[in-house]
Amino acid sequence: MNDETWMRHAIDLAAKAEAIGEVPVGAVLVKDNQLIAEGWNQMISTQDPSAHAEMQAIRAGAKKLNNYRLTDCTLYITLEPCSMCSGLMVHSRIKRVVFGTHDLKTGAAGSVLNIVQQVEFNHQLEVVSGVLAQQCSEQLSAFFRRRRAEIKAARQQTLVGE
Repeated sequence: MNDETWMRHAIDLAAKAEAIGEVPVGAVLVKDNQLIAEGWNQMISTQDPSAHAEMQAIRAGAKKLNNYRLTDCTLYITLEPCSMCSGLMVHSRIKRVVFGTHDLKTGAAGSVLNIVQQVEFNHQLEVVSGVLAQQCSEQLSAFFRRRRAEIKAARQQTLVGE
């Protein structure tokens, strides 16, 4: 399988997040072209601010491989990772991160910061960005458009009911 195939799987996982009211982000951890673990955003449903898709996939992958070092693994994510997740990737020694769309507000794999390739750290990741970027971006944009419309409708309903 190639990067686009794994990213499609991550997009499917992002849809799982959206189905439970979470921001649609999905992540897939792969080693030797085999699925090791997967995750999707669950911060709201678990009341855990660290329950990002990447965190879920990395935690599950470490348990499955019985090792906190995930060398020779690639992590596919629909959205560029934040600083927390990027730091975890460095510490877990993931080899590659492949993401769909850039996060121009909190991206830490090249957009705002580049934690995953910080030369002062003892490990740097190979970064591939823009894989199925349009689909990943549209999935997020559509979610936030719907969310804004829902909020607007609720405000209007409140005003009508007064």
